Amino acid sequence: MTFSELHRNVLKAKKDDTPLPADLSSQEQHQLDCLLHPDDHPLIWKTGSCDCEDGKCAAACTFAALEIKDGQVAFDASKCTGCAKCIEACQNQNLTFSQDSVKALEMLKEGSHPVYALMAPAFIGQFGEDATPSRIRSALKQIGFSGMIEVAAFADILTLKESLEFHKNMKRPGAFQLTSCCCPVWIRMIRNDFGKIVEHLPASVSPMIACARIAKQLHKGCRTIFVGPCLAKKAEAKEPDLAGAVDCVLTFEELNYLFETFQVDFSKMDAETKEHSASAGRLYARTGGVSQAVMDCVEKIDSDCQVEPVCANGVANCKKLLESILDGKASGNFFEGMACEGGCVGGPKRVITKEQGTELVNAYADQALYKTPAENPYVIDLIHRLGFFTIEEFLKNSDILTRRL
Repeated sequence: MTFSELHRNVLKAKKDDTPLPADLSSQEQHQLDCLLHPDDHPLIWKTGSCDCEDGKCAAACTFAALEIKDGQVAFDASKCTGCAKCIEACQNQNLTFSQDSVKALEMLKEGSHPVYALMAPAFIGQFGEDATPSRIRSALKQIGFSGMIEVAAFADILTLKESLEFHKNMKRPGAFQLTSCCCPVWIRMIRNDFGKIVEHLPASVSPMIACARIAKQLHKGCRTIFVGPCLAKKAEAKEPDLAGAVDCVLTFEELNYLFETFQVDFSKMDAETKEHSASAGRLYARTGGVSQAVMDCVEKIDSDCQVEPVCANGVANCKKLLESILDGKASGNFFEGMACEGGCVGGPKRVITKEQGTELVNAYADQALYKTPAENPYVIDLIHRLGFFTIEEFLKNSDILTRRL
């Protein structure tokens, strides 16, 4: 039985309350334990025996989280960022990332707490042509979620935060700003290897963490499950200063497994239309999107304050950009990095190509009723529900959006 077959069989058994697969080999028993207890295992799982001689998986890791000892992969969980380069490089396809769909299904079936799906901005088009945002929302409710929240709305809020900080920072000669919103691999790279410029990072959480924290404040006792194309989000959710906000992280592939298990037919789903996000937050899904959002927002704040963005995507290009900043050779004053080529739409667990994802994200952003976060009534309503009268008051006094750097 392949790991994928075992995964699907376990999901079906859990859904139907039937016995789990039996008569498993020792290797399959290990895989089953990983599926049932993902938090007891590291983020990288070995799904097959390995006698590695080429070491390509270890060589692919920019962060030295893997090494080959006596032909076997040795994994240092403390160094792993979740970039997934080792999985892509494994010639024998014996490595996979932590799978949390069984854990998510158990949370949904347990039923004592409302469970919200926090949907990443890259979700457009990932589940087929019939899977419109409104139908995805209905499908999630059908399989047990209490609702779906678009994380793009919280990217809107963080755009405001970064734009105001940029406007303040640019009053200093020679100032520049590193964006801190989206990519946990980019942030880890700066924190670990480029400490001399870490002070140029705003101490902001990601939209995922902001969304989860605010959801838990507004819906006491709820559980949060983030869904996206990114494996690094699984690592981010467990970072010591962020842990507890997100209860579970699923990839688009894992959510697809759940939809398959429940035999979801999107063509038969009701269209429950809700507008959560402005164009700005929706653009976070592709490279250059954060920069564009901040540029548009800063323009509204002060048309004389110029954002000069430089964007890098792909781990190697991000590292080159940071090295050029450190050496004083980079032009620009706002630097954005995303570890995946094309941005989040190019994430390792996307379902469609990054080109398709970029096109659909741009179209979804164009369809938004509001261009900038300050115009978004959902954002204004959230801030009022949190007890603040204005956006500026919320950004100044709330610690929901901050973290340690």
